[in-house]
Amino acid sequence: MDTGKAIQNLNEKRVAAIDAAKLNRQWFFNMAGMGFDAHIAEVFSHDKTRGFGAYVRSAFGEITRYRGEHYQLEIDGVKYERQAFMLSFANSSQYGNNAHVSPFASVQDGLLDVCIIKPFPLYKFIAMGLRMFNKTAHKSKYVEIIRGKHILVKREKDGPVHLDGEPQIMGPDAEIVMVPRSLKIITGKEFNGEAVTGTIGDNHQQLAVNE
Repeated sequence: MDTGKAIQNLNEKRVAAIDAAKLNRQWFFNMAGMGFDAHIAEVFSHDKTRGFGAYVRSAFGEITRYRGEHYQLEIDGVKYERQAFMLSFANSSQYGNNAHVSPFASVQDGLLDVCIIKPFPLYKFIAMGLRMFNKTAHKSKYVEIIRGKHILVKREKDGPVHLDGEPQIMGPDAEIVMVPRSLKIITGKEFNGEAVTGTIGDNHQQLAVNE
């Protein structure tokens, strides 16, 4: 966020290749999703007030009315059925503003973290949000994370999705495909492609601790 340091990084020309992905042939490189976060992105897109505070107000205004959906998932050939509050397809660990939905996601591991947020009691909403900010979302019993490269999703009806926070309305079927090392970026010298030191798990390893 420092302009001088950003210009210095440009001049030093450190280039890294990172993963990107496509949802129904549309590119995203950070995060895509459907369910509550996509619904809020759609609502927020019509709000004249911008900023994190306005986004939080939109979320609190919609949480009591929103209901989760039933999803049929196929992740690298393995089929799942889940009732979910939202689904996030995480290439990196966070949405932004230091809200980490999948703390161990890496933009250089060739995998997407499919984050299944299960329906939870309304009184847990603030606690679930706090977990994202202290990087413990994966420890919640309401969170299941499955890694994969090729994801098929079928839901009950058309609805909003978001690609890197930009909302649009799509049909009930979605195909998400990882495209490894497909985007070159200029980085700072500290860049290592991961949200935290080290990695956890292989394809289909479930990272939820269920506490």
